[in-house]
Amino acid sequence: MSDREAYLAARVLNALLREDYGGLAARVTRTKDGVGMPLADGRWVRLAPGLLFQDFVVAEGERLGLEQVLETLVEVADPADSQGVAAFFEECLAALSALELHDAHAADVLRRGPSYEALAAFVDHPVYPTSRARLGLSEGDLLAYAPEFAPSFELRWAVVPRRAVVTGSAAGPWPDAGPDEVVFPVHPLAVDEVRKIDGVRVLDEARMTVRPTLSMRTVEIDARTHLKLPLPTSTLGVRNRRSIKPGTLADGARAEVLLRQLADPDVLLADEQTYAHAGHEYLAWMVRRLPEGKIVPVAALTAPGVLAEAGDVIPAYLRLLLRWNVRLFVRYGVALEAHQQNLALVFQGDRMKLLVKDNDGLLASPARLRAAGIEAPAFADERMLNDDPHALADVFVTITLHLAAAAVAFGALPPARASALLRDTLAEAIDEYGDDPMARLLRARTLDAARLTGKSMVTAGTLVAKERSGARDINKYYGTSGPNYLRRA
Repeated sequence: MSDREAYLAARVLNALLREDYGGLAARVTRTKDGVGMPLADGRWVRLAPGLLFQDFVVAEGERLGLEQVLETLVEVADPADSQGVAAFFEECLAALSALELHDAHAADVLRRGPSYEALAAFVDHPVYPTSRARLGLSEGDLLAYAPEFAPSFELRWAVVPRRAVVTGSAAGPWPDAGPDEVVFPVHPLAVDEVRKIDGVRVLDEARMTVRPTLSMRTVEIDARTHLKLPLPTSTLGVRNRRSIKPGTLADGARAEVLLRQLADPDVLLADEQTYAHAGHEYLAWMVRRLPEGKIVPVAALTAPGVLAEAGDVIPAYLRLLLRWNVRLFVRYGVALEAHQQNLALVFQGDRMKLLVKDNDGLLASPARLRAAGIEAPAFADERMLNDDPHALADVFVTITLHLAAAAVAFGALPPARASALLRDTLAEAIDEYGDDPMARLLRARTLDAARLTGKSMVTAGTLVAKERSGARDINKYYGTSGPNYLRRA
C-alpha cells in the first residue's frame, strides 16, 4: 500500500463519516482503548477528534487500504445507490492515479518556477476527498492540460453558424469567420465533443498558446486575460459537469453588475461581461479581464513555497473577506459562492485588495435588495433568488466561513491562533450591525451555534441520485454538521 493510497483512503472514510452516508456514524464506538469503528473486513480503525468540519477523523498513523474503505461503503449503501457507488469507485481510482502522477512530477514543476495558479493546484480540496479526479481524462491528458503540471498548449477553434449564437453574446477578441459564421475557441479536450455538433466544423490549425489556471477549464491568455471554456469531464462529483449550460454566463455577468454596486473600496470584481454561447454545452466561452497588480489565488496561500510570504497577510485577508461578506448578508441578503478557488488577493503597491470572480452561484434575496433600493437581477437560474435567511446563512457558513476563511486560516496557522483570529474577526464584522435581525441570525448561526452546518458533497455529487436525495442544487445540499471551531474550548 502506497502512502498516497493510505492518505486518500483516510480522506474518503472521513468524508463518508462526516456526511453519515448509510448511517456510518452509528458505527463509531468508544471503548477502553479510545474511539474507533469497525470496517467491513473486521479491521478496527482508531479515530481522533476532528479539528474542522466533523466530530471524528481517522487517527494519525492509521494506514487504511482504499479497498477496505470502499468495501465498507458497499456494506452500508442502499441498493438503490448502486450506480452512484460504482461511480464513486471510479472517482477514487482516478484520484489515486492523479495523486501518484502529481508526486512523480511535482519536483520538476517546482524547479520550473510555476505560477501561483499551478501552486494553488498542489493543494487538495479542504472537504471533497477525490478532488484530484477528472473523470474520463487519461494521465496524458492531465500532464498536458492540468494546472498542477504547469503546462502550456494551443487552443483549437471551431466555426459556428451565426444563427446558432445565443442573443446577447459578444464578439470575441479574435477574428470572425465572415458575415454568416463566427469562430469559437475550443479546449483541445473538447474537440471530439464539438465535432459531433451538427453544422459546426473544427479547424485543423491550432493557435493562441495558453496555460491552465486552478480551475482547469479556465486558461490564461496573458497575465490580465483569462478564457473560460467547457470541458468534457466532471470534478467534485460525477454530477458536477465542467461543461457550460446556456444562461450560466449571462447570470454570472448579471451577478457581477449587482456586486459592483455593493463592493467595498478594497473589493475588486473581475470583468466577466464578454461571453458567447451557441446553445450547446460545449460551445461557449467567456473572457475574464483582471485588474492590474500581483494576483495570488486564495487557494495558493497554503501551497508549498507561498506560505512563508502569506502568513502575515492572512489576518488582513480575513478582515477584508468577512467584513464585506457580512455586509452583503446583513444589508442586502446576498451570500456568495466565492470559495478559495474563486477569490484572489491583488497587491497594488502597498495596498492589498480582494478579487472576486465566477459569481453565477451566489444566492440573493429579492426582498432584502428591494428594501435597500436595489432591484434583484433577472437571473435565468431561479435558484439564485431566495428570501429565506436560513438558506442564505447556509451558503455563508459552508462557503465563506468554511472554505474561504477556516480552510485557509487553519491551513496556515496553529489551531488556537486560527480559531481566535476567525472568531474575533467575524465578531467585529457582525457587531457593527448591532441588533439588526439579519446580524442576530448570522451570529446565532456562526459564533453562538453549538454546531456548524456542512454540505454533503459526496452524497449529492456522486452517491445518491437527485431523485432520491431531493437536492434542488447539488452544490447547496446540506444535512451534515460539525463542531463549532469558532467557540472557545
